[in-house]
Amino acid sequence: MIQQNCASPSFSQLPFSDKLFKQFSQFIYGNLGIHLPPTKKVMLQARLSRRLRKLNLSSFEEYYSYVTSEAGLKNEMPNLVNAVTTNKTDFFRENQHFQYLTDVILPNFHQKDENRKFKIWSAGCSTGAEPYTMAMLLQEFALKHPGFRFAILSTDISTEVLEIAKNGIYPYEMASSVPGDLRKKYLLKAKDIKKHPFISIVPKLRRLITFKQLNLMDNYYQVSTDVDVIFCRNVFIYFDRQTQERVIRRFSNHLRSGGYLFIGHSETIRMTNSPFTNVSSTIFRK
Repeated sequence: MIQQNCASPSFSQLPFSDKLFKQFSQFIYGNLGIHLPPTKKVMLQARLSRRLRKLNLSSFEEYYSYVTSEAGLKNEMPNLVNAVTTNKTDFFRENQHFQYLTDVILPNFHQKDENRKFKIWSAGCSTGAEPYTMAMLLQEFALKHPGFRFAILSTDISTEVLEIAKNGIYPYEMASSVPGDLRKKYLLKAKDIKKHPFISIVPKLRRLITFKQLNLMDNYYQVSTDVDVIFCRNVFIYFDRQTQERVIRRFSNHLRSGGYLFIGHSETIRMTNSPFTNVSSTIFRK
């Protein structure tokens, strides 16, 4: 049980020592693989302050004791994940990747393996714009190529963003990045957009995606080992080089020979004996 405190502390003034920040950093790295350098101390303090307020705790030490306890690991860890991760997403973000998917990968797949289901994995899907972009493009390809079948797996460590993704409701301004023909077909909007400035994904598109929580630090991924394409973009920026290499090798175990790995445009793969060959900017083939 968490002890309830009567007084409401001024969270911005609570002490957050370098020693305690280091303890949090080591705990977060060990459980989530996320590397927090000293420059992230103020950010972490601000985000954890919200959890102290929510739980009515009086110090960061008290919160650390709770989150590292057996009860905290079970009940609070998802909230810590949500606190330390940043989830920025847009439809068709880094569009060159989607162009490569539709112009190169899908035609080659359909020509060689038209009788097999195409499998794609959005790892670190955030609030869902990436897998919904995939779903639009794959559905359009299927309409033009009868018999083409596909499966989309979408995972993230954060249960909070997965709930948003499952619901498929977004601010109206996000629709601007979706091509007009796809917008009409796959997005719904209210008649009075000023009163209800949101768009929602049509149900038939939402049903094409399987959403699941997954921590890339886990020793075993409950994911098929014959995936054709993995998108893991703007996730490796949180990891140090050792963690990046470990995750990349695990991805390789889940990709078919000749499968593709996409990473973010600000990311690189630096490792010895890499199982991947660089085929285009931030696009790698097993």
